[in-house]
Amino acid sequence: MALVFLHRVIGDLTLGKPDLIEFSEVETLEAAARAIAGSSEGAIPVWHNRIPAAGAAPSSEERFVGMLNSLDVVAFLARAGGDRDRAMRTPVSEVVTPNPSLLREVDPCVRLIDALELMKLGVRCLLVRRSVACKGVSKPFSMLYNGKWLRNIETTKATSAATSSSPPSSSSLPRNNFCCLSREDVVRFLIGCLGALAPIPLSSITSLGAVNPHYSYVEALSPALEAIGKIPHGPCAIAVVETTSDGSHKILGDISAYELWKCDYVTTAWAMANLSAGQFAIGTDENGCSSPVDPPDQLIDLPVEVVTVGASPRLTKFSSRSIGFFDNQLKQVQTGRPRSMYKGRSKLLTCKHTSSLAAVMAQMLSYRATHVWVIDSESEDDILVGLVSYTDILDAVTRYASSVVPPTP
Repeated sequence: MALVFLHRVIGDLTLGKPDLIEFSEVETLEAAARAIAGSSEGAIPVWHNRIPAAGAAPSSEERFVGMLNSLDVVAFLARAGGDRDRAMRTPVSEVVTPNPSLLREVDPCVRLIDALELMKLGVRCLLVRRSVACKGVSKPFSMLYNGKWLRNIETTKATSAATSSSPPSSSSLPRNNFCCLSREDVVRFLIGCLGALAPIPLSSITSLGAVNPHYSYVEALSPALEAIGKIPHGPCAIAVVETTSDGSHKILGDISAYELWKCDYVTTAWAMANLSAGQFAIGTDENGCSSPVDPPDQLIDLPVEVVTVGASPRLTKFSSRSIGFFDNQLKQVQTGRPRSMYKGRSKLLTCKHTSSLAAVMAQMLSYRATHVWVIDSESEDDILVGLVSYTDILDAVTRYASSVVPPTP
C-alpha cells in the first residue's frame, strides 16, 4: 500500500491545475467574496504585494500572509454593523489573520508521503513550481522519517542542477510559474488510488481512528456572534447542538466556512449579528446561502432570541422555508428548547461512525466540504460523537505507510 506514496511525487498532482493567481492584501472584501466563491475549501490565500527592491525579491512563500475564508468575512461584517455595504470595501489586510505556516513551497520532486506529512502538521496549501523533470523520482527532504530538519529547497535545486546526468531542474522554469495544491486536491488524488490503498478505504472511520472527538460546539440558544470566538481553524466549523438530559449533544446544524461558502455576505452578516446560533444555522442550512435576500430594515432592540420585524418595502426572509418563523415558533424559543424548528433538516453533512473511509472521502469531495460530522449509528436522535476533516483522512491513510517507509539515504 505504501508504494503509491513512495513512487509518486507531489508534481504528479499538478497536472491540469491552473497557474497560481495571487490575491493581494490591498484588494477589498467585495473582491475577496468573488474569489472565495471559486476557490477550494471556501478560502483563498492572501499575499503581500511585490515590491521592487535593490536586492533579491522575496519569494512567494515569504510574501504569503494567511488564509481568508467566508466565515472571516461574515464575522467581520457582523461585528462592523452600520453600513455593511460600505464595510465590503474594506481592504483584506484589515481582516485576514496572518499565519504564514499555512503555506509551504515544495519542490515538485518531493515524495507524496512527505508532502502529506506537511499537511498533517497544519499546512493548508502547497506551492509547487511547474516542472516536467520529475517522473517517479523520489526526492525525500524531511525530518519526518530520518530525524532531520527540512532540507532547504534552494539547496535541493542547486544540487540537482549541478548534476550533469540529471534531468533539467525545475529552477530553470519561470520564477512565477507556480500552482497551489490544497488538501482537497490531495484527497481527490487519493480517491483515485483506492485499490492501491486497500484495505484501508473499506475500513470504518472508527477503526482507523479517523473520528476526532474533540469538536467545538455551541448551544442553539446562544447568540450566533458569540460562537465565532470558539471556532477552530482546522476545520473552521462549530456544531450547533442541543444538550440532552444525559449530557450528550444532539447536532442541529453547524456554523462553518463551508456552509457560508457562496452566501450573500451582507444578509448573512445581519443574521449573525441578530439571531441565535440555532436560528442562524437553520437559515444557512435551509437557504444554502444560494439565494440573495435582504435583511429587514428595522429591528426592535430585543434579546437575540426575540427579533421583531418592522414594516419595510424590502422585507424578505433569511430562510426560504422559515415563513412564519418569528410568529409561529417564537413562543417555543421563549418558553423552552427549540425543537420543532429543527425537524426535517437534511442538508447538514453527517455520516455514521460505522461508515467506511472511502464513503466519507466521496461524500466530502461530492459536496466539496472540509468536514463531516459523525453521529452515533445506534441513536435515533443524531447524537454527535465527533467529526472527520481532511487532516483526519490524511492521518488515517498514511499511518500504515509511515511504518514501512524506508529511511532517507
